[in-house]
Amino acid sequence: MVNPNRQKLAPGLYLVATPLGTARDITLRSLDILASADVIAAEDTRSLRKLMDIHGIALNDRPMLAYHDHNGGRVRPRLMEAMAAGQSVVYASEAGTPMVADPGFDLARAAIADGFALISAPGPSAVITALTVSGLPTDRFLFAGFLPNTSSARKTGLKSLSEVPATLVFYESPKRVAAMLRDAAEVLGADRQAALCRELTKKFEEVLRGSLGDLAAELKESPRKGEMVVLIDRAGERIVNSDEIESNLRAVLGEMSVRDAADKVAADLGLKRRAVYQMALKLQGDP
Repeated sequence: MVNPNRQKLAPGLYLVATPLGTARDITLRSLDILASADVIAAEDTRSLRKLMDIHGIALNDRPMLAYHDHNGGRVRPRLMEAMAAGQSVVYASEAGTPMVADPGFDLARAAIADGFALISAPGPSAVITALTVSGLPTDRFLFAGFLPNTSSARKTGLKSLSEVPATLVFYESPKRVAAMLRDAAEVLGADRQAALCRELTKKFEEVLRGSLGDLAAELKESPRKGEMVVLIDRAGERIVNSDEIESNLRAVLGEMSVRDAADKVAADLGLKRRAVYQMALKLQGDP
């Protein structure tokens, strides 16, 4: 029997963020959507049922479907048919915000492609939570997901991110986090500041802060378990003298315009374009 107090939702796909650990972190709007949707899909139906039970939300006769990486191709058509029939479908990831390193991506893309409304009920996110407690700069950050499993591929990935002018954020397995920190210290520098956030919002929450070298040594000596987020500070500002800038400019001024030469050298050396452009004008003999 359908709950008579349920508010009818407009047809479409509703994305609900679920708590990382503490059940009370869910938003009131998310609870309303879970109570009102016609069809419920979840990355982990057991954890969502437990969350709904804690908050007194009855499933009644509504279908609850598991939707994850292994069955998305089979379940997605059924969810699309429900929306096409005028029903509301809610999707909840196992913990945190849907679409962030999450199997709901293909479902959301399919909903958009077929013209259905896509509505997000924002809430917990491991990336944002980790940033707020890391002590690292938050004005710019890059979420890079999971690094590759093998050391060589992981080092290549880290090297490609080494000069990004932002705090780097990664998810990592407890089985690989010590090796990941070791590789990061080797590629990015052992003195580069970092933070390891473990079991956020849960009973055994822990935040380790320090240099990559120190964190790698700590995890090698004392392995940790649980959900991991690793954050790494941006690279320090590179100090470049005027002779190096001039040398780089002279090497390219004969091959390209002053503007293009300044753009290239500024990008190569990680400098602001204006100062490099002024030097290029001087070398070129322009007023």
